[in-house]
Amino acid sequence: MGKLHERIDGRLREFIEAQHMFFVATAPSGDGGHVNVSPKGMAGTFAVLDEHRVAYLDFHGSGAETLAHLRQNGRITIMFCAFEGPPNIVRLHGRGTFAPIGDPAADDLLKHFDNPPDLHGLRSVITIEVSRVSDSCGYSVPIMSYEGDRDLLVRWAERKDDAALADYRRAKNTTSIDGLPAFDQEVETPISVPIP
Repeated sequence: MGKLHERIDGRLREFIEAQHMFFVATAPSGDGGHVNVSPKGMAGTFAVLDEHRVAYLDFHGSGAETLAHLRQNGRITIMFCAFEGPPNIVRLHGRGTFAPIGDPAADDLLKHFDNPPDLHGLRSVITIEVSRVSDSCGYSVPIMSYEGDRDLLVRWAERKDDAALADYRRAKNTTSIDGLPAFDQEVETPISVPIP
């Protein structure tokens, strides 16, 4: 059975900070639309801000499902799996917001990330107000060894200037696959969903 935790601290925080990969799950409101799960990685891209807040660096991608869902309803779950050592799965449920590149809120959040990768390809910083913290056994998660981070995303962004990245966002990141608005190209201001 899973165990609920009051906060992110101690061994739980150590476990989260030691993982090389995590998964992000979001969904649109209502009965329709697509549930999205995205794998995330690269050292230096996840930060525990305090016992109930975390953040991660959101680099350019082929879509913008997470941003669209956060903009619509804010619901998000982050999951970490132990692929090495004792089996463990940690889930952080909460409400998320994002601050796009160039926004003072994003600049302020960047101070919390130790040794991030090159930030030229950064699209936004996503922050989660965590309302539920749980862990479970993970007995069926396979044992896999970590060989290193891929540098393909960083190298892809290095080949583009700021104008080309803005063009990419306009072409690929303005709406979700369900047509929900994601990244606002005209204003590029932080999008926040009120936390109930």
